[in-house]
Amino acid sequence: MIVLGDDIYCCQPHCEAVAVNNWRFIFVCKPQSHQTLYEYLALTPLQSFTSTHWNGRFQELHCYRFASNLPLRDTDDALRVNWCELCIYQKTVADANLLYKNSFATDLPLDHQNVTQIIAWGRSRWKTENENNNILKTKGYHFEHNYGHGKQHLAMTLLSLLLLAFLTHSIFALTDELYTTLRQELGSRKTFFHDIRALLRYHLFSSWSQLLRFMADSLELVLDSS
Repeated sequence: MIVLGDDIYCCQPHCEAVAVNNWRFIFVCKPQSHQTLYEYLALTPLQSFTSTHWNGRFQELHCYRFASNLPLRDTDDALRVNWCELCIYQKTVADANLLYKNSFATDLPLDHQNVTQIIAWGRSRWKTENENNNILKTKGYHFEHNYGHGKQHLAMTLLSLLLLAFLTHSIFALTDELYTTLRQELGSRKTFFHDIRALLRYHLFSSWSQLLRFMADSLELVLDSS
């Protein structure tokens, strides 16, 4: 298992706790909070390479740097970690504009063959934020940071129901053709939820499947396998 985390987790006690469980880690490692590591880094020859990628709109230049066996803190028993960095530039005729920059500390060995993948793993943590938390907050589920606080456990109960709904919808998105066809036709989750709310205000459906079938028939949608 590889544990991912923000800069706040990149400290020796936490890294040692990960190692006790025989796990590995890739943590964000910023200069402001790891001055000793970056002081050693300034005196260490860095290995580097670049690659170009087309993102569908323009060309990107990916610049990788990495080094090994650096102290995580200024103590005699400092944990030794490996460091890597990725900078992404938008390549233009006149200049290269910085789009992304981040660095990571890890106990995984680094070389020219695996550093690209290790940084990709480190960055993948944001998929949880973008594809889970942001959807719950902005796409019709009305999740807030303080949701779940309250008296008599009511808010926590509502939060549990909200998360169960999101889990169910995620399963439908992977397995239910009728659901995915409707979602694609309606464009956004909010529109989908608003339509369901309006229909349930005026009509009682015997099942979830009947509701979705009514919506599909009303929109005259054709399914591949009806």
